[in-house]
Amino acid sequence: MTPPSDPPGGTRTPQVSYRQARSLAGAVFEVGGLSVFYGDHEAVRDVNLSIGHRQITAMIGPSGCGKSTVLRCFNRMNDLIPHARVSGKIHYHSEDLYGREVDPIEVRRRIGMVFQKPNPFPKSIYDNIAYGPRVGGFKGNLDDLVEETLTHAALWDEVKDKLKTSALALSGGQQQRLCIARTIAVQPEVILMDEPCSALDPIATAKIEDLMEKLAEEFTIIVVTHNMQQAARVSHRTAFFTADVDDKGERHGRLIEYDETSRIFSNPSDNRTEDYISGRFG
Repeated sequence: MTPPSDPPGGTRTPQVSYRQARSLAGAVFEVGGLSVFYGDHEAVRDVNLSIGHRQITAMIGPSGCGKSTVLRCFNRMNDLIPHARVSGKIHYHSEDLYGREVDPIEVRRRIGMVFQKPNPFPKSIYDNIAYGPRVGGFKGNLDDLVEETLTHAALWDEVKDKLKTSALALSGGQQQRLCIARTIAVQPEVILMDEPCSALDPIATAKIEDLMEKLAEEFTIIVVTHNMQQAARVSHRTAFFTADVDDKGERHGRLIEYDETSRIFSNPSDNRTEDYISGRFG
């Protein structure tokens, strides 16, 4: 897989077609005609978008519109779901992420995942951070790596005197920051976040949002959120999804609009986007 390069900024890329989605300079991901099936059911239809390097991209929309399903495509987590099937293209630095020669384990090392509910390992704080590097054959100083990673995740000052205590003793917000630290300890390029603040109180949420903004200086972040204010606060670009209902009553997720966050929230181009962000449905 090709290493990333810094892109020029400031280019607006509305989601219209695969050709236009590919035009975002320095894109980490280029998605064209992406559909996801669970058995015979097409859960998501024909998604086209481009994810910028070291940007925060938010995915918003009502429940059941396919946001998390699309998010899991970026590190092939849907591979682990029985009867799930992906069609279309996801290119990661111009390489087909679903190509036969691509190792899903390596994909998940480069593209980490933070889940909705904090899920620290039932181990010490130290061992939560050290686990991934140990498995990956890290040869450096683990003590230094643990300190650097926890500092990066804005957690070091809170836990430096209790590294050998169980991670399960931390508060919910601390556990989620620990999970973020555990993710970045293996030095990914991309961090996927699936509603990372939905189980947290406002203070813990604010800390996670501050952390996301700092991490975006070094990592590409894609976050699914039901909190539109959060998307408006932290993201550079926003993708709005909704679901169509066919004549059989089955729902199919669709990407309706993708643009700079400021435009999505101030001057959306689709009435469905405006209706959602104004609270008329969802």
